[in-house]
Amino acid sequence: MHRRYRRRRTALLLSAAIAAAPLLTACGNDAHPGAAAVVGDQRITVSQLENRVNEVRAAQRAVVSDEAQYAQAVSRTGSLTRDTLHGMVLDRVLHQAAQDADITVSRKEIQEMRSGLEQQAGGAKALETTWLQEYGVAPTRLEENLRLQLEAQKLAAKLGTDTTQPEFWKALSEASEKLDIDLNPRYGSWDVQKSGRVDAKTPWVREVTAPDAPQTA
Repeated sequence: MHRRYRRRRTALLLSAAIAAAPLLTACGNDAHPGAAAVVGDQRITVSQLENRVNEVRAAQRAVVSDEAQYAQAVSRTGSLTRDTLHGMVLDRVLHQAAQDADITVSRKEIQEMRSGLEQQAGGAKALETTWLQEYGVAPTRLEENLRLQLEAQKLAAKLGTDTTQPEFWKALSEASEKLDIDLNPRYGSWDVQKSGRVDAKTPWVREVTAPDAPQTA
């Protein structure tokens, strides 16, 4: 039971909790036009971020046919765009920390983890639905997320700790600093010490929640 709690907590930390997609409009000078974030020498574009959000929205729509239930699901998820970006950046931070510790994850390990979780959840579909509803992970991203969780578990084990302890987050903080993360101000800023996104005061940002925002391919 304790291991299951830790796994669920890790999933929440590494996948950015489910939240709704706000439409953000802003005026101002971006240091990196078109980028939601720059992580090391890689850009996370606004388009890539929107596609991730749309994946979650499309998956939510697929499992909830009732309009009222879908609207309720959207209303419960008030910051999906920003939380999704948090997850995308944190995933790269974790991967960097794992690389620095010479940690690798094999395809076999991912499949074994997935099989075990499917048995606990009651099947592949049930597992996908759980990860979507509880952690905001679209079915197409499930194995990617499991790989990251395995990296987290291995990193914690190598450090002689677990994913809830300061030693683990210190390693992520060091990776964050190494990557020199720069977030577009409309999405907040990145706290290196906490390895997490924090909201910045941006008075030029206007946020509007749209339950049925158009889906893009």
